[in-house]
Amino acid sequence: MDPFKDIRPYTDAEVAEVLRSLTSNPSVLKALIGLQFPGVISNIPFVKFFIKQKLISKARTINTIDDYQQVFKGLMEKVVQESISTFSVNGLNKLNQQDSYLYISNHRDISLDAALLALNLYQSGFKTFNIAVGNNLMEETWASDLFRLNKSFIIQRSGGTKKEIYSGLSLASQFIYQSIFQDNDSIWIAQKQGRAKDGIDATDPALLKMIHLTKRKSQSVATYFNSLKIVPVSISYEYDPNDQLKAKELYSSQSNSAYIKEKDEDLRSIANGITGFKGNVNINLSEPMTFDENDDYQTIAEKITHSIVAMYELHPTNYAACNLMEMNFQDQGQYTQKEIKQAQAKLEDRLKSLEKGAGSKLLEQYANPVIRKLKLS
Repeated sequence: MDPFKDIRPYTDAEVAEVLRSLTSNPSVLKALIGLQFPGVISNIPFVKFFIKQKLISKARTINTIDDYQQVFKGLMEKVVQESISTFSVNGLNKLNQQDSYLYISNHRDISLDAALLALNLYQSGFKTFNIAVGNNLMEETWASDLFRLNKSFIIQRSGGTKKEIYSGLSLASQFIYQSIFQDNDSIWIAQKQGRAKDGIDATDPALLKMIHLTKRKSQSVATYFNSLKIVPVSISYEYDPNDQLKAKELYSSQSNSAYIKEKDEDLRSIANGITGFKGNVNINLSEPMTFDENDDYQTIAEKITHSIVAMYELHPTNYAACNLMEMNFQDQGQYTQKEIKQAQAKLEDRLKSLEKGAGSKLLEQYANPVIRKLKLS
């Protein structure tokens, strides 16, 4: 019996059946058409019919997870080409291609944070990784299927009784252990539940407790986390395609107004994040961390956070947001005043459709990384 059957990534033997189910689902076809062919053309009925037939035909050629990942790789290469100005990844020279790691990353975009790193690892001769995804994104079975085809595993963070949630977290902890120590597969996981909508990257000690569950009785916190070979990952986007949506949600929440997500809002955020313009994108990786024997969850979380914040690549938008908030720092990195003024004009344009309170939240998203880095110095 497979204890991870309901949460693990799909296997080659399951691919064909899952794809048959997906390509017969109108919601899936609509989402895939929107991603592959964004814009008005995908809404024309005659065109939609032929696009649908093309997707179904393509699905019939996918028989393994590797086949699926080749298709996904093509999509990611298209994302980099069409929506990113420059894309850089630094730090792979600190890692061994044959080893498995626990990548703990800051989290800005639902799907791209992990996908862009996986693309670069693949292109650089490294193995890709299994991706941790919260069950809050899995309102529809087909959404879960799409993630699990792309080497994602599901962590139950909400829904059910406390006992059921604990059981789900324990199962995820066991899966992480098996992946790294038995299967020699790396894991990617966000440093806390949900995206950092306010631009403040912080590692949640509760996440570390969950990871340690499977060995908490036999290994100390530091011993276990040293054996996992933790690699902090810091990703930064010059422009966040979902910055306005995040700002509205934050402002609503902090104004004591109940923010109710619309149906499929997370999935629309995924599509918007993939197709929207991101400017320059940078990923920095640390060498695997070593912790002191007396380090507890809080201390380890703080050390991971420090590494992620220290590596975070600031963009002109970050300094421009500070200027718009009247925090005029003299040191504005390697950028010229012209570059920062251009970024400021683009941010001002993004503010036009937002009420004042939400606009402040948008600027904070970009300004907070500067403030956080200054606190380290």
